[in-house]
Amino acid sequence: MIAIATVSAYKEDDGVLVLTKETFDEAIAEFPDILVEFYAPWCGHCKALAPEYVKAAKSLADEQSPLRLAKVDATEESELAEKYEVRGYPTIKFFHDSKPSEYRGGRTSSEIVNWLKKRTGPAAPQLSNVESVKSLTEKEDVVVVGFFKDQSSAEAKAFMEVAGEMDDIVFGITSEAAVFTEYKVTKDSVVLFKNFDEGRADLSEVTDAKAVKEFISANRLALVTEFTQEAASKIFGGDVKNHLLLFINKKADDFQDKYDTFKKVAPKHKGKILFIYINLDEEDNLRILEFFGIKVADCPTYRYIQLGEDMMKYKPDTSDVTEQALTSFLDSILDGTRQPHLNSEEVPDDWDSKPVKVLVGKNFDEIARDKSKNVFVEFYAPWCGHCKQLAPTWDQLGEKFKDSPDVVIAKMDATANELADLKIQGFPTLKLFPKDSDKAVDYNGERTLEAFVKFVESNGKEGGEVTEEEVEDVEEPEEPEEEKPHEEL
Repeated sequence: MIAIATVSAYKEDDGVLVLTKETFDEAIAEFPDILVEFYAPWCGHCKALAPEYVKAAKSLADEQSPLRLAKVDATEESELAEKYEVRGYPTIKFFHDSKPSEYRGGRTSSEIVNWLKKRTGPAAPQLSNVESVKSLTEKEDVVVVGFFKDQSSAEAKAFMEVAGEMDDIVFGITSEAAVFTEYKVTKDSVVLFKNFDEGRADLSEVTDAKAVKEFISANRLALVTEFTQEAASKIFGGDVKNHLLLFINKKADDFQDKYDTFKKVAPKHKGKILFIYINLDEEDNLRILEFFGIKVADCPTYRYIQLGEDMMKYKPDTSDVTEQALTSFLDSILDGTRQPHLNSEEVPDDWDSKPVKVLVGKNFDEIARDKSKNVFVEFYAPWCGHCKQLAPTWDQLGEKFKDSPDVVIAKMDATANELADLKIQGFPTLKLFPKDSDKAVDYNGERTLEAFVKFVESNGKEGGEVTEEEVEDVEEPEEPEEEKPHEEL
């Protein structure tokens, strides 16, 4: 009854407290542990978070938890946004005893709830009987339970360390003999319960925290996982950085046959390679095709990707989804005989018909690395506003040097063409490949015709610096709004 009376003091939206300048301080004082989202009504990421946030609030309410979720429209409550240094949307802060800290958890309802529980209680709650384990495993897709007769042991402490670090999985711990017997555990172990594939996985040799984390990473996902926004954080945030991706239409008549074949190859690589299928029925997934340079007509097909500082992509010789083809493809990558695949457009017939030459992956080395010439290249993106603004000046630069025997002005669409030794991070990126040199020189100066000419004629030695007075006028690389992972700093 007290909780009901307390809640009535605040406006609610589907179980989420709606706070304003008048009610904010009262709420964070009244609720010892409260999560607050500062949002903007127009923000796409805030809209995507909203249903998960509501589900999290409902889940906590169903459990009669004292934990609360709230939100603040930062565009209306500008004083609160300024006070709590809101620089992007959504900004989420956790208030414990009225003291704010940054929320570092995920954006699904289960991740939000798990993060809150671990910040306000034990990382792995005590499971005192068989019923408590069954209740937990029936409720969650994945649950990790530590079976330790002595919870002060080094192994149990290693387990609890991992439980405290992994916010997106539910943990529990038990020492009860009846629970050991029910689940046929005969020695200290870690058991991962899941409602898919084989149902559970056991780690009977708990050596240290690293071993526990590796065990969980290897077993928490299904043998084959469908790529969804909810699964994305588990796929990309996990320790397994090698992924085999199957691009396929889930409504296709042969989907199940190809899925079964794909799944048949997976067990051999469990814990080392994630097997993921991407449903082409989902419009948002078509952007992933673009990243790999794949057309819908080419599907079903597959690619292999190694995530890391230098991301590598591999393309098979055939798109046949057979056990032999998939196995052969993976073997060629793992034994080092297959080289990474680089996207490239075909060389246009008129690539050199204008003063600004058009480069693609297939003719880049021949033109840009020609040591008999100074080659100044703009790496651009078709959607980039700053690249569009630069285009007239770049065309003027091409016109200036069109008759020069040792200067080439060029451009390359870096979203459709890739280079093995150059990773373009922003647009536009400008690089000079000087005559008689193996090294490229970055241009970071004013984007004016005069500055460009000076830079080229000095062989990249003059005019490329940004003075203190010029810094504020230099435009930063632009990305489309939907390309940003979060609308936040």
